[in-house]
Amino acid sequence: MLSKRLAAMTGLPLVALDLLKYRPGGGQVPDKEYKAAHDKLLQQDRWIIDGYGSLDTVWKRLEVADTLVYLDMPVLLHYWWVTKRFLTGFLVPPEGWPENSPLLKGTLNSYYTVWLCHQKLTPRYREYVNNVKGNANSSQKIHHLKSPKDIERFFKLIEGELTKQEI
Repeated sequence: MLSKRLAAMTGLPLVALDLLKYRPGGGQVPDKEYKAAHDKLLQQDRWIIDGYGSLDTVWKRLEVADTLVYLDMPVLLHYWWVTKRFLTGFLVPPEGWPENSPLLKGTLNSYYTVWLCHQKLTPRYREYVNNVKGNANSSQKIHHLKSPKDIERFFKLIEGELTKQEI
């Protein structure tokens, strides 16, 4: 998981949105409660957030984040990651999932979310990324990762930045 590795490297706290959005056993938290927890999270100075959450909260996160790591991979790779999590979930509960959440139901929901994001959000995410990159006044850092090789280059970049900070 990219976010887990990044949190381990940087020491930043990692928050899995599924743990805010779903209760143990997989039941959904009431929308108002989820949004209150989400807003409280965004008030913290430092965080790494993993997950989708909900459509209306995505844009709030993007507005306040100082750095965006956007995984813009082929949709089939996202489906493979969901399938891999499902298969390994029989042996070890998936990380970032609420305790005792139903594996099949969560996986089917994830397939739907991947499809929904690919159809509806990917064009908007790309537009957002391009606007930030083109805005000389923006202080937001953007890492637009389009392949597994990009992910490895990203981690090498982060390692290099952390090494410079130590010197």
